[in-house]
Amino acid sequence: MTKLYIKNMVCDRCKRVVAEELEKLGHEVLEIGLGEAEIAADAPDLPAIREVLEANGFELLDDRKTKLIEQVKLAVIALIHERPRMDLHVNTSDYIAGKVGLDYNYLSTLFSSSEGITIEKYVILQRIEKVKELLVYNELSLKEIAFQLGYSSVAHLSSQFKKITGLTPSHFKQVKEQKRKTIDKVQD
Repeated sequence: MTKLYIKNMVCDRCKRVVAEELEKLGHEVLEIGLGEAEIAADAPDLPAIREVLEANGFELLDDRKTKLIEQVKLAVIALIHERPRMDLHVNTSDYIAGKVGLDYNYLSTLFSSSEGITIEKYVILQRIEKVKELLVYNELSLKEIAFQLGYSSVAHLSSQFKKITGLTPSHFKQVKEQKRKTIDKVQD
């Protein structure tokens, strides 16, 4: 049994593509989750797996620190996208530490030194990207979006949105030509 850690695997479609590609290579996929896949092989052909993953926009992760950073990113993505089904008052640092299984201060230092931004900034960028998505869908009011994403007020959401995008949420909603980013490209 081998556990693979995979970068840019951030949605259900990604999981399906990775599973299909691993099966095409003849591997039995035992379990698949965001950022990871477990296959039955004890000594898989990693160069072949790496090649097929890269052809599909993924990256096979090798070292422990890179794997941890990817786990932090996936925990943040899960927090932002699953928040409507979670307690709105969840502490972000406790949530991330619990998901990754390591001390938050260690993860924060590692993340900042590797990614060039703090985990907190990454969380804000992910939240703003989710706000953009919800604004484009035009199904919720700004008040409902603020509540759904755990903002203390519409004013807080609006202030943070403008600081990051340079636009107010209402102006963004009007122009809609500001391109959204894919989840894995939010910090770029």
